[in-house]
Amino acid sequence: MALDIPRITLHDGTPFAEVGLGTYKLTGDDGIAAIKAGIEGGYRVLDTAVNYGNESEVGEAVRRSGVDRDEIVVTTKVPGRHHGYDEAIASGRASNETLGLGHIDLLLIHWPNPSVDKYVDTFRGMIALREEGIVRSVGVSNFTIPMLERLERETGVIPSVNQVELHPYSPQAELRAFHAEKGIRTESWSPLARRTELLSEPVVQEIAAAHGVGPTQAVIRWHVQLGATPIPKSADPARQRANADVFGFELTADEVEALSSLERGRIFDADPNHHEEM
Repeated sequence: MALDIPRITLHDGTPFAEVGLGTYKLTGDDGIAAIKAGIEGGYRVLDTAVNYGNESEVGEAVRRSGVDRDEIVVTTKVPGRHHGYDEAIASGRASNETLGLGHIDLLLIHWPNPSVDKYVDTFRGMIALREEGIVRSVGVSNFTIPMLERLERETGVIPSVNQVELHPYSPQAELRAFHAEKGIRTESWSPLARRTELLSEPVVQEIAAAHGVGPTQAVIRWHVQLGATPIPKSADPARQRANADVFGFELTADEVEALSSLERGRIFDADPNHHEEM
């Protein structure tokens, strides 16, 4: 039986699940099978990007899943090499064709690339795609507070989502508070701080044991209680299910704080003020 993952509503009216499925590196027939398994298991938010090279696989998995298209929120992202008004419009149209699902539910700017200084024009192009009906919701990824403020000031539109590196080692409290003030949904990439010792931290192990769950579930529940949508990636159906099976228990305020107290900063050396990707 598929899990029923609760949903919130973005400020533009788009439904958005409290846990989503990351698809980075899920490519080819195996990737299609893994994404399809996630949909069949209950995931209704799928995260891809032009730079992941698997938009076609995500589209095919949605079609094969048999789940109503309107039940699924498909996210993709405009890469740095497509920054600019006209370029963003062309990028969004191309992604829509590659996905083959009729529309893009959520389109994000993948990285702000501030030295290029075209993210405002890029966002304007995305807004135009929304007005055309090609895109339903527009947001960003890896944006700082000043960048978000500039977008609102210069376009009059507040992004619906900001997807950022977020996990107990980098809880991003100030940014999350700003998001809450503006009605921006926080979305967490690398929610389990991959390639680190997070899941073996004693406090994570203790909290998981106290609730009779795994450490992964304890950390994902932490995201949910912070008001962030984590997008863990797994190709294994059993692990996919465990990752989203976090709504039968609740962390105490002290447990949430204990996990947040692991803060030590970003683990990927990807400060949006300097890190850029094309």
